[in-house]
Amino acid sequence: MNGDRFRPADGRRRRAGAIFKAICLASIAFSILMLLLLLFDVLRDGWHWLSVDFLTRYPSRIPERAGIKSAILGTLWMMGLTALVSFPTGVGAAIYLEEYAPKNWFTRILQTNIANLAGVPSIVYGILGLAIFVRYFALGRSVIAGALTLALLILPVIIIASQEAIKAVPTSLREASYGVGATKWQTIRYHVFPVALPGILTGTILSLSRAIGETAPLIMIGALTFIAFPPRSPMDPFTVLPIQIFNWTAKPQAEFHELAAAAIIVLLVLLLAMNATAIFLRNRYQKRI
Repeated sequence: MNGDRFRPADGRRRRAGAIFKAICLASIAFSILMLLLLLFDVLRDGWHWLSVDFLTRYPSRIPERAGIKSAILGTLWMMGLTALVSFPTGVGAAIYLEEYAPKNWFTRILQTNIANLAGVPSIVYGILGLAIFVRYFALGRSVIAGALTLALLILPVIIIASQEAIKAVPTSLREASYGVGATKWQTIRYHVFPVALPGILTGTILSLSRAIGETAPLIMIGALTFIAFPPRSPMDPFTVLPIQIFNWTAKPQAEFHELAAAAIIVLLVLLLAMNATAIFLRNRYQKRI
């Protein structure tokens, strides 16, 4: 009798679950379809502009002579300096918060703020970079100002990813290290950090993959939309691929729109290369461990 009473409700739950599953599958299919259509449109418009000359020429007001050399070099400068600032700072903060910081109200507030900062819109970091690095520290509209701004943007994500990687290290590994007389720093340096390194590297590279496509913060700090020379020092003005794409899409000529599509393809290749590097490093260090 009791089983018969619950059968109608059980049937309704199953139908609701099946409907929800169908909705989720339809959402995934629609998203993938839209992505494929966008990729097809970009490839159709930009594929025939891809050449060695396109990669080695500087921007020009004549579409047939335009290239992305200065944007590629500016992007490499930007990513190199951003990684140089954000990686040691983020990993150091994660190690302190996980291994040294006391578990009190201040640490909890700090963790909450870091989590909230990871979701702040990128334009806010652009305003912050303009106020602090460009004006207060008088770095001007330089590569180093842009790199520091992007480092602030991805720093919360690196800290959170590094903390999760450190948390995943078994406690027994720490206890075994302490058992043979190692200090806390020796345990972290020789045991905890090597085991957590695959996750830390993966989180860092994926964060840099986000930074390489950012436009709004760099526009706020004054990245140039047209520059015919690459940066030669951290204090030089710069442009990057997203800014160059933004500049070309704002022009009325159809040729510049096709050049923007070609630059998008190059940017996608760089992103895929960075993500592939993250997967390779993670697998390599996991096998070594």
